[in-house]
Amino acid sequence: MPPSRTRGASRSWLTGSVLIALALVALATPLSPTLVESRYSSGAYVRLQQALTPASNIVPFALLDVTATMAILLWLARLTRAMRASRRWPAFGRVTFDFVAFTAALYLVFLALWGLNYRRVPLDRKLDFDPSRITREAALAAGGEAVRLVNSHYDEAHAAAQSGPDLPEAFASAQRALGARLLARPGVPKRSLLGLYFRWAAIDGMTDPYFLEVIVNPDVLPIERPFVLAHEWGHLAGYADESEANFVAWLTCARGNALARYSGWLAMYAHLSNALPREDRRTLADGLRAGPREDLQAINARLLRSAPIVRRAARDVYDSYLKANRVEKGIESYDAVVRLVLGSIFDETWAPRLR
Repeated sequence: MPPSRTRGASRSWLTGSVLIALALVALATPLSPTLVESRYSSGAYVRLQQALTPASNIVPFALLDVTATMAILLWLARLTRAMRASRRWPAFGRVTFDFVAFTAALYLVFLALWGLNYRRVPLDRKLDFDPSRITREAALAAGGEAVRLVNSHYDEAHAAAQSGPDLPEAFASAQRALGARLLARPGVPKRSLLGLYFRWAAIDGMTDPYFLEVIVNPDVLPIERPFVLAHEWGHLAGYADESEANFVAWLTCARGNALARYSGWLAMYAHLSNALPREDRRTLADGLRAGPREDLQAINARLLRSAPIVRRAARDVYDSYLKANRVEKGIESYDAVVRLVLGSIFDETWAPRLR
């Protein structure tokens, strides 16, 4: 091998080793939540999001699709070229090392662009939150309020379904209610090549952590869409934990038009119902009008069109991902929004009291 090529290979090994080491250190090193909150989540991250999301909104397709496809094709091309050139298994080892180094680089970029939000101050430490308020009686009372509001908003919500939820100002109001000074920008919902996978895995949407764009499952029903979109916007606002993104989504929908309010309270009804014993679920369900019952059945029918094997595999992978990012409850954190709702105090506009 020529000396120049040998030096290039040595530099490549060194660069890859440094990236892998930095990624391992970043993964293992504890950071002060207060520092992450003040310097990153409430400051540098929001400023970055205010620039990156509006830019990605201009593009009508998911940028994640393009970059992921290019990365896969480039790696396959490099693997094929290396194997043909050397015809030895060491070439496969080298390409694998390059792949691990590339993955390490992606992880570091992930942390810088969005991932550090997993390490911010938990929302229950910012709210006037008391776990002693979380009781069966409180859950039943909140569930009864959800039933009342779902019933009362049903007709107007379905009449407004054609015009959309009108969420941007409601999203800004929800952020202010949580004490934000810098406000995250809404993301335009996009479709993706992952749409079929979303259907099979029963995934409603996702936030791309690299381009800070929002992708929504096209099968999501109009009555679900406001809450799903507001949930992803919650992630864009730096609330990485699923329960906190659900909380932001609910606060957003509660400030929106009739469709948004109906969507938010229908989702909250489902979360509250899941948190209650079976007999209490029946009590709540008995209070629903025929219309909301039919909507819940339509949502359940959509979810049942998923593929059980894919759904379980996706759930397990995402559960591992969340736990790797210090979300101890893993996938269960979706329903943990009930803790935030029951343990907090709200005024008549559903603005939570802060510490």
